[in-house]
Amino acid sequence: MHTKIVTAAEAAARCAGRCSVFTNGCFDLLHAGHVRYLAAARSLGDLLVVGLNSDASVGRLKGPRRPITPQAQRAEVLAALASVDLVVIFDEDDPRRLIETIRPGVLVKGADWSEANIIGADFVKAHGGRVETIALVPGASTTAIIETILDRHRH
Repeated sequence: MHTKIVTAAEAAARCAGRCSVFTNGCFDLLHAGHVRYLAAARSLGDLLVVGLNSDASVGRLKGPRRPITPQAQRAEVLAALASVDLVVIFDEDDPRRLIETIRPGVLVKGADWSEANIIGADFVKAHGGRVETIALVPGASTTAIIETILDRHRH
């Protein structure tokens, strides 16, 4: 069995000639909402590539108290999911360069994103791909989970 945690170049090579699906995120605290989202994303093509923000990137995007879980552990858990074929860790704050390297046939984000705000949507569509959004799982939000933990800790 080949490893699922790969470089961008390795992901691009494995995706060549296939309808690859790409999504990305911090996946700071994995939960059932993520599992359902990734399974739905995987159903849209031949293989699912997940771009995972590095620890440094998460810190810049979410603040100095994040990530909750280090990138190696986040990548390991994502790679263990049956729906995830490849995980690529990236240091940039957005996935544009990664998307341009992998050239997915389908770019996926949660339904809380409008297509106009999805980074890389223009590139994917210009190269014959499509952009899809997936409904969020009600009550499954990393931010809400973290706030619940903090509220319980305060009381």
